[in-house]
Amino acid sequence: MNLYRDLLVRHPAIPWRIRSRLERWVETRGRLRYASLYRWLHFGRTADVVHPITRGPHHHFFGYYDKTPWNASRTFILAHEATFNDRPPRVDDRVAVGFVRPDSSGEFEGLADTCAWNWQQGTMLQWHPRDPEHLFLHNDRRDGCFVAVVRDLSGAEQEVIRRPIYAILPDGRTAFSLNFSRLARYRPGYGYEGGVDLFAEDPAPDGDGIWRVDLDSDRDELIVSTAQLASHDPAPSMAGAFHYVNHIQASRGGERIAFFHIWCTTPREWQVRLYTCRPDGSALSCLLDSGTISHYDWLGDEAILVWALPPEGGRAAFLRISLDGEVVPFAASSVKVDGHCSFSPDRRWVLNDTYPDAFGMLTLMVLSWPEGRRVDLARLYSPKERWWGEIRCDLHPRWSRDGRSICLDSVHDGTRQIYAIDLAEVGL
Repeated sequence: MNLYRDLLVRHPAIPWRIRSRLERWVETRGRLRYASLYRWLHFGRTADVVHPITRGPHHHFFGYYDKTPWNASRTFILAHEATFNDRPPRVDDRVAVGFVRPDSSGEFEGLADTCAWNWQQGTMLQWHPRDPEHLFLHNDRRDGCFVAVVRDLSGAEQEVIRRPIYAILPDGRTAFSLNFSRLARYRPGYGYEGGVDLFAEDPAPDGDGIWRVDLDSDRDELIVSTAQLASHDPAPSMAGAFHYVNHIQASRGGERIAFFHIWCTTPREWQVRLYTCRPDGSALSCLLDSGTISHYDWLGDEAILVWALPPEGGRAAFLRISLDGEVVPFAASSVKVDGHCSFSPDRRWVLNDTYPDAFGMLTLMVLSWPEGRRVDLARLYSPKERWWGEIRCDLHPRWSRDGRSICLDSVHDGTRQIYAIDLAEVGL
């Protein structure tokens, strides 16, 4: 039970006007003047468990929630470093890629830089599954084309992959790519500036979509085209719309991938379907077409947890959807808003966050699986008037490989930095 939320702010015996004033005081003056009291009211403890991994004056972040920044031995955390934090990247803006040592003073060690990046997902910086101790990948732009680069911990370039990477199978041999230039136009904040969309005037090109890349031979093939998706059970809203794909994620065992098929008439108006297929594009299946579909994570190879409207209607919630079509709600009574969900390595917990509430606060939590018991870990300030749209700083919480720590990005101190939580400090 959250003492502050359940006994004070929401207690029906306390008049609404008093509850509202109490909540506003706690979330504004109380939070700033009495930080220990604020934490005790929300979490039943006074200690701050959110510890900085990086420090200013430059800005640091990792990126999305579906990758871990820790290497195999937990001695390095991958990171980006930027010199600004108040606008989207322009064509020639570069970001440094490198690492920090979590047991050090937070000094960023830059190894390279690139101009293929955004605030939401960075450069797709990630450890190479083939050698997650010493090798990492990031995207880059060279001669007007987006590529991926493999480096070692000295920064030495090991190889260049002809297409930018979005996701990689667990075996480290197969990756998947998409059109980041198309994303820059239709999903600002997720694409890269400075490239060329060869299909810019084609609403649903047959020569674009999801590319499978053999990382050993650097050969690629188109496995799912946007034309194929647009012609699959077309909806009336697809008339005149432009189609693209986004958010590719491999299943835990690498047997399938999931992705979004999105169609839009403007960058702010779109609809989405959730698809899965085998890594070669076969067995393509629309897993969900309910109108509202957002963040997701694979439970294994046979089921996905996703924030969405149920197929039969109702309100959006986390849904466990099996490949055979079974839909089971998860944590519907404890989570009322969308968040970036991910399973712990042992599948005992679901890590999740929220967008800013009315006070500009984002909440970090874990949910027990499959019961859905909620444990709030932190509340961090991210006012929309400073960071929203393309430059927002979602927490994007990520698990360490052993499930003992959590890493997140935050702007609550006024700069964009990386933080970590040791779950032993919160009794988990």
